[in-house]
This record gives sequence, structure tokens and C-alpha cells, in this order.
Amino acid sequence: MPAKILAIAAHPGDALFTMGATVAQHIHNGGSGAFLSLSLGEKGHRTIAPKEYGEMQRAAAEKAAKHLGAEALFLTYPDGEIPANDEANFAVCDIIRREKPGIIVTHWSGSWHKDHQNTFLIVRDAIFYAGLAAMPRTLPAHDVRKLFFADNWEDATNYQPDMFLDTTPVYEKWAEACAMFPMWRGETGLIRYNDYYQSLAVMRGALAGFRYAIALMSDPNQRTTRVKSLE
Repeated sequence: MPAKILAIAAHPGDALFTMGATVAQHIHNGGSGAFLSLSLGEKGHRTIAPKEYGEMQRAAAEKAAKHLGAEALFLTYPDGEIPANDEANFAVCDIIRREKPGIIVTHWSGSWHKDHQNTFLIVRDAIFYAGLAAMPRTLPAHDVRKLFFADNWEDATNYQPDMFLDTTPVYEKWAEACAMFPMWRGETGLIRYNDYYQSLAVMRGALAGFRYAIALMSDPNQRTTRVKSLE
């Protein structure tokens, strides 16, 4: 049976828009999946108060995850103030040990967004702590086998994708899940996320030879090939 996949994002929109198709395809292939948002992204609307918008974000994330057959998990760090410290590292470590994912997808470090940068750092350290048997926690250690970084317009600096995943079978379901967010529909006054990410799926698919696809960047440490001969 395929391993569980865990998407760890700074905000619910990042989780579904940039990692949702990956999770959906993994579930389609027989695996299980979950989304972990470190913040509700409650400050992302220009006219709706943060508390109200945060609850809207939580509800949309739960509904969207369910639509894809996944779980929605949350930590409640303030939007724009996700801390890169051991308190956050251990909070995510404990979730990794509890959920036991074989695969994690998260933010790439080359971002102008502070929350995204810190999420990258948190996930890096949380994976290390989660797999360290000598690190005493409530639950036993768990090793994450694979780490990938999502294709996010806010995290584009030095992003070098090395994998294309065919998401054609889940494209419509993923788009339906994303449409549950006001941000996706353009109601926040930011960029047209629906046009951008749906067009990106077409473009990546054209490059990969699929109808729709997403790009992923592997953790450089897992690209190393170990052989005894070149023949």
C-alpha cells in the first residue's frame, strides 16, 4: 500500500493550490493524505476581519481536504508571524510522528514570503527531529522517506523542478477543491490564483507530455544515486 503523504504549508491556500493536486493524485493511486497548515492565513483579506476570515479559511480547508479524500490539520500561529524556532519544530515533529507520512511536500526556501521561508526551515528541522530515535517525545521516531518542494509563485527564487507528476485524473476534483477558497475565486483582490495555477497545470503538462501536470523539486539530498558500477 502506498505511504501516506503530508503537505505542510504556511497557509491553507498554499496547501491546496500548490500541493493539493499532488496529494489528490497520491490518494487516487491508493495512498492516503493530509494537509497541515501552520497558520490560517487570516490576514489575507483586505476587508474581512482576521478572525472571521481565519474561520472562513479553516472551513474551506476542511471542506476542500474532504473533497479530495484527505484530512485537514492545523497549527494556529498568527499569519505573518510563523516562528522558526524549536517550539514550532517540535510541534511539527510530533505531527509527523503521529501521522507517519512516507512523503512530505512543503515550501521551497527561495521565497520572498517570511512565513514560507520559516515553514521550509521548520519542516527541515522537524523531519530531523522526527527521525531521531534518541530525541525523546511522546511518540516513537518516524523516518520520512521523501521530501519534495511545491511549485509556488511566491517561492520561485532558484526553484529547479526535476519531476513532473501527471495530475490529469484528479485535475477537475483538485480545481473544485480550490474553488472553495475566496482567494482562488479572486475575491481577495490579489492575483487570479485560479487562472495562474490552472494555466500552470496546462503548461507543465505540455512540457511533460500529459494533459495536466504539476512540477516538483526533490530535496537535493535524495537525488544522489549510489552505484557500484557505471555499467
